[in-house]
Amino acid sequence: MQDAPRAAPDPTGQQRRADAARHRRAVADALAALAGDGWREIEPDARTGERERATLAAMADGVALIWAAQLPRDLEGGRRGTVDLLVRSADGYVPVLVVRHKVSDPGAGARTSTLDAPVPSASSVDAIRKMRPQPRDQLRLAHVHRMLQACGYGATGRATGGVIGMDGDVVVWHDLEAPTWPGGRTALDEYDVRFADRLAVATAAHTHAPALARPSRIVECRGCPWWPVCGAELTASRDVSLVVRGEDALGLRGSGVRTVDDLARLEPDADLGFPMVGMPMADAVGLARAWLADLAVVRKVVDVKVPRADVEVDVDMESFGDAGAYLWGALLSGVDIGVPQGYRAFATWRPLPDPDEGRSFGEFWQWLTEVRDRAADRGLSFRAYCYNELAENRWLLASTRRFAGTPGVPPRRQVQAFIESDSWVDLFGSVRDHFLCAHGKGLKTIAPVAGFHWRDPEASGENSMRWYRDAVGMETGEPNEDQRRRLLQYNEDDVRATYALRNWMSSDEVAEIPYVGDL
Repeated sequence: MQDAPRAAPDPTGQQRRADAARHRRAVADALAALAGDGWREIEPDARTGERERATLAAMADGVALIWAAQLPRDLEGGRRGTVDLLVRSADGYVPVLVVRHKVSDPGAGARTSTLDAPVPSASSVDAIRKMRPQPRDQLRLAHVHRMLQACGYGATGRATGGVIGMDGDVVVWHDLEAPTWPGGRTALDEYDVRFADRLAVATAAHTHAPALARPSRIVECRGCPWWPVCGAELTASRDVSLVVRGEDALGLRGSGVRTVDDLARLEPDADLGFPMVGMPMADAVGLARAWLADLAVVRKVVDVKVPRADVEVDVDMESFGDAGAYLWGALLSGVDIGVPQGYRAFATWRPLPDPDEGRSFGEFWQWLTEVRDRAADRGLSFRAYCYNELAENRWLLASTRRFAGTPGVPPRRQVQAFIESDSWVDLFGSVRDHFLCAHGKGLKTIAPVAGFHWRDPEASGENSMRWYRDAVGMETGEPNEDQRRRLLQYNEDDVRATYALRNWMSSDEVAEIPYVGDL
């Protein structure tokens, strides 16, 4: 496959990897300072063989913490790999990952230990953290556990692995033999089955035996460099995964529905003997028919209806990963209630995380409350709209906890009541209920159908992450005012997009979209 076409590198993905590398370096420096003479770092730029020998020597010496370990290749098992940290534990070593994502949630029950004692024996039940399962982390830990066993340095006892998350304050310990996977399987069970499957696929390819795997579209395909190869093959075969993905595509193939054409020929109420996971069968059949007709969007219903009100506010939040929400944008429209209409932004430009985030959220909530109260005082109906409420709801609720006591920040019960009320409308849900979208239901996909276009040709959530880094001077220490203005314009266009989408859905123009029942 050396000469096969590949997708261009994703700059956002490259930035995420660079951010992760900086995070790992910061955690390594903190651990090294705490460990003192018990720290050894493997040279990252040395040849693989040299790094393997250096790692083996460090384990033979009983070094307490080994950073950037390159484990000896497991020729019999077909494994190779590296791990951020190996920790001496009893008679062997256990793996620890350093990742730039959340590994716990507020709650209780996770087993954690502090960075100055990053070993399982020093862990205890945490009173303020509960475990995030993070399957990808568990499978990586299981891989390293098997490699440590193969080279004779695995710690005896229950298979255990740790993860240091983006907060970088504790090690969260996973029991890899706990029956926490579907069907009561353990992480090791799941890993062994998956690895054996992948090894069989690779062996077949290496020996030029009949292929044991073929392309099937999943969510991760959109960021995969090999998509040009798989995409061309799937399109040529008109594979059913071009319309439905994951378990649904597997189930359909198992029932003899292998192509989009096969799916389009089914009756919408067809029962093939397995439950559809991603969407109802009727939607899958409708999408297949839309795909064959080269239609990006079709109506699921004859009449499209969206909740409206006398006073309306469109809301869009911008966050920087898991670090926080730095901008709440709002567009006020409808009947005049004495509050200036149009777009308004509530932002903090201090690099997150920072307490000033609480100030900007408090000001946003106070403004929104004033708008609601004024509408109610005048006997007017009120609704606020967002697109895909999961993100907004997450930071609405999290902000009440993180910034409790900050002026303007409400108690959690007040925000929860608002989220559960008819006043908070998720337009994504309205689109999902009324339309079938062959190319996805994202706002950047559906709003242009309604005639709206972003002013910035590079507008996207992922690109906004890069703009934010420049806006707050994360790399240089010098804030970029142009990027701040760019982010504000981007956010304003997002709320204007939901406004335009809602007006379009309420107009006669929406009837021009073909109805799936007519296909």
